[in-house]
Amino acid sequence: MKLTYLVDRSIKYILLVCALLSVFILFLIAVFTLREGLEAFQTIGVGQMLSGTVWRPGQDQYGILAMILGSVLVTIGAIAIGVPFALGCAIFLAEVAPDNVRAIVRPAVELLAGIPSVVYGLVGMVVLVPMVRQIPVPGNSGYGLLSASIVLAVMILPTITNIAEDAIRAVPQSYREGAFALGSTHWQTITGVILPAARSGIIAGIILGVGRALGETMAMIMVIGNSVVLPKPLNDNPITIFLRQARTLTGNIAVEIGYATGVHESALFATGVILFMLIMLVNIAARMLMKERHA
Repeated sequence: MKLTYLVDRSIKYILLVCALLSVFILFLIAVFTLREGLEAFQTIGVGQMLSGTVWRPGQDQYGILAMILGSVLVTIGAIAIGVPFALGCAIFLAEVAPDNVRAIVRPAVELLAGIPSVVYGLVGMVVLVPMVRQIPVPGNSGYGLLSASIVLAVMILPTITNIAEDAIRAVPQSYREGAFALGSTHWQTITGVILPAARSGIIAGIILGVGRALGETMAMIMVIGNSVVLPKPLNDNPITIFLRQARTLTGNIAVEIGYATGVHESALFATGVILFMLIMLVNIAARMLMKERHA
């Protein structure tokens, strides 16, 4: 009995150390990135970096507003395209698919998460970009926010699908039986009972998808065009803004960190700090939304 108690206590402390170690590693990453970017914040100024639209390190111009907008727009596009497909896939796997179909579809979805991002980028360049280029809009090169959003939507699909499916499966069976007893159809039960009950898990999956979208680099470099320009519509139709070339925060760091020195290098670390803050804001906003709904 005493040995069992000691084992339980030891495991408890080991798990506590693992949890604290994760927090400590995150803290170290944040401190290191902030320390390296401090010179840029002091020399250039936070306001100048956030509001500046021109990025020319050779002329000491370090505005990242265009890249912030590029990251935000491509993430919005990816979420708008990917979430409906991911949620539909999760509902299908958890509530509709027979066992033999589920045994094929689930591994296929999980396999998407294991494909290297460079492969997604190659497929986007060879297949997707020429297709987007066929849209008859002057100035449309095929490389741009739309191509990047579609590629990114496929990349975040397995993350959101797996978490949403687990959340749907975690809804007690009594909820379903109660809805059926009241005369609800299967679809009415899914939309009116199961999805609201699984809302927290679904939102958590979407948050992780947003984090993956904001942090993706290689595939974005290959299909977004990498032009440091303020995203604007190509014509009078505001939707054509997604046909505009852009550059993301992560893409900017990856492209230039290899040869950057001095303030330029510090500005790239400062870009990483701002990206870190963006992801934190997304998490905080999601948590506030969930608290309001619970209230």
